[in-house]
Amino acid sequence: MASLALTTTLSPTLPSLRSHASFPKALLLKPFSVSQTRRNSLKTAALGLGFNKTLISPPKLANLTRDFSPPRRGLSVKAAATTGGSSITPAAKEPWQGAAMKPLLASIATGVILWFVPTPAGVTKNAWQLLAIFLATIVGIITQPLPLGAVALLGLGASVLTKTLTFAAAFSAFGDPIPWLIALAFFFARGFIKTGLGNRIAYQFVSLFGSSSLGLGYSLVFSEALLAPAIPSVSARAGGIFLPLVKSLCVACGSNVGDGTEGKLGSWLMLTCFQTSVISSAMFLTAMAANPLSANLTFNTIKQTIGWTDWAKAAIVPGLVSLIVVPLLLYVIYPPEVKSSPDAPKLARERLEKMGHMSNKEIIMAGTLLLTVGLWIFGGVLNVDAVTAAILGLSVLLVTGVITWKECLAESVAWDTLTWFAALIAMAGYLNKYGLISWFSQTVVKFVGGLGLSWQLSFGILVLLYFYSHYFFASGAAHIGAMFTAFLSVASALGTPPFFGAMVLAFLSNLMGGLTHYGIGSAPVFYGANYVPLGKWWGYGFLVSVVNIIIWLGVGGIWWKFIGLW
Repeated sequence: MASLALTTTLSPTLPSLRSHASFPKALLLKPFSVSQTRRNSLKTAALGLGFNKTLISPPKLANLTRDFSPPRRGLSVKAAATTGGSSITPAAKEPWQGAAMKPLLASIATGVILWFVPTPAGVTKNAWQLLAIFLATIVGIITQPLPLGAVALLGLGASVLTKTLTFAAAFSAFGDPIPWLIALAFFFARGFIKTGLGNRIAYQFVSLFGSSSLGLGYSLVFSEALLAPAIPSVSARAGGIFLPLVKSLCVACGSNVGDGTEGKLGSWLMLTCFQTSVISSAMFLTAMAANPLSANLTFNTIKQTIGWTDWAKAAIVPGLVSLIVVPLLLYVIYPPEVKSSPDAPKLARERLEKMGHMSNKEIIMAGTLLLTVGLWIFGGVLNVDAVTAAILGLSVLLVTGVITWKECLAESVAWDTLTWFAALIAMAGYLNKYGLISWFSQTVVKFVGGLGLSWQLSFGILVLLYFYSHYFFASGAAHIGAMFTAFLSVASALGTPPFFGAMVLAFLSNLMGGLTHYGIGSAPVFYGANYVPLGKWWGYGFLVSVVNIIIWLGVGGIWWKFIGLW
């Protein structure tokens, strides 16, 4: 008779009989009356496990088997193929759950090396040390030795430990409205999906445009662009309205996170909707919160006003070209696995019929969304900012029970994104306050001014330096505030038509947000959906940035010449 080999000590209460080779399977599935044959089997099982048959009678043993829970973690009982006693094997070693050491060491090495590089003239020691910590954190965010929020907290901890930042300074951005608006967008997405409203709208889209993935993508891209002039927050527009819809579309099409189906549709659709959100933000003065700042700095620097019509007229042609080209480019280089689905519209209509009329919670969710979007559109008139409108909307959902606070707490991606984005905003903000960005701007403009090039080439160099320095910023507004005036002033001094230079820098101040997963308010939201790996996010972000620059300076340059901008 086969003996039992125990991998570790059995529970002191009672071992699991399910693992015993001679225990009848039927006894484990349902309540039963004990026949003589089963009594014999029960006795054999009990004796084989070392129980005295007088201690546990078959009926009692039967009752116990119904109440058994699975063996506690780390315990397993299995039949041995050999005879003659039991063997004890050591428990499996717990897997390492800490940081990945090589990426962690690479991050630390980056910071340490830069820390001990001699501080350049004109840069304070604090600014240089903060740069070292910031770059080490960026390397950690790219290589991910730990989750992003943990890496960001390590960076803040290093800033406080080395006295580079005070505790209040390091955590100052947790009071910034943008990270909270991003987190609130995740909560809205939860409500969309939970109530079924997201699926209902998604099926409507699929029924109209779902015969091809490309058609579905373009329908979303141009829908978002139509809303852009009315909603001056890209975080609210892309994150609060379109992210929940895109998530629902992905799920409705069988593309989910974590089960290997991300590439079916979700990866391409998420990246496409994000990259086009920065394009639509560049097309209108009211499409991004920082655009009026560019207009204001333009007036202060060159005493010329950029009106809403001036902005839209200059941006409409290169903007439309980008909105057409970028989704198609990503469709070729990062294609969805499912490109054509001729039966999808019919299936979507069938699903809509099965869903029936809207439930009460769907109606509340839809009403809350309309209220929030209305406040985003007319917030300037009503003196209600975007994050306040989002908090009001979330409050309605919580009070009505559409979503619960426990569900909000369970949105781990929202809290993780809030943590790392706020940390980067704080560090980038203090790089500016400590004067590092000002020093960088002055160094660049002196270098370019000394080359003796034509204004076109000089302006081209300035544009590239302005654009790709955005890797050091976690906010478009911060970048504009730190560098816009300096670059516009030097470009004008080198012969660039001032109004033309201001418009180009203003447009690029939006487009550069597509470089990273933290460069603009919509980036953390779409990246946080976890459909696109970080390496691909950065790689395709750089490639799309090159395409956008070519379109806006090439096609846009011709259009601007035609309308007399230069």
